[in-house]
Amino acid sequence: MIPRSVALFCLAVLASLPAWPAAPEPPMQPTEITSDPFESRSTDTEMFTLCTGSVTVTGTNIRIVCDRLEIVSLRFGEKDQVIAKKNKFKSLIAIGRVKITQGDREATCGRAVVLPGEDKITLTETPMVEDKGAGATWLGENLVLLRGERRVFGDKVRMILPPVKDLSFDKNKPLTPPPAGQPAAPEAK
Repeated sequence: MIPRSVALFCLAVLASLPAWPAAPEPPMQPTEITSDPFESRSTDTEMFTLCTGSVTVTGTNIRIVCDRLEIVSLRFGEKDQVIAKKNKFKSLIAIGRVKITQGDREATCGRAVVLPGEDKITLTETPMVEDKGAGATWLGENLVLLRGERRVFGDKVRMILPPVKDLSFDKNKPLTPPPAGQPAAPEAK
């Protein structure tokens, strides 16, 4: 038998340990955007960028391909600079044949609104999300993806999941009584 003082000490040590560590974040990568035509203009507080043609965005654990990309960045720094030393993405709106890849999750739609400050991507215009790791696909009127969560939600969603084995019975197999001591199933009324 373990002395009570030793058991209490062990419990105190266990309680003081940090929670199980979360999966490590992928290393930060610069965001790179390529497109055929490109146009950018700025105000004192925001920078507006329009990319059209074959648009590709790559960054930390994300790749977006689309026909048109509208970007709004918040400006920090000197107001007289054409490009501020620091910008923070406020929104990215991808339009036309949108394909977003994040790890083993892939989304397609006609329009995607990426809000980095809210850690949210909203997909509309025939959206579909396929989670290859889970073997699941979601379709709906609009679908929402949240950063750090393997979660999809939206409106009028249809979900396709891996098959479940046949749980029916063999009607040709004779019925066997339950083992001794186990109650019989109630009769159907």
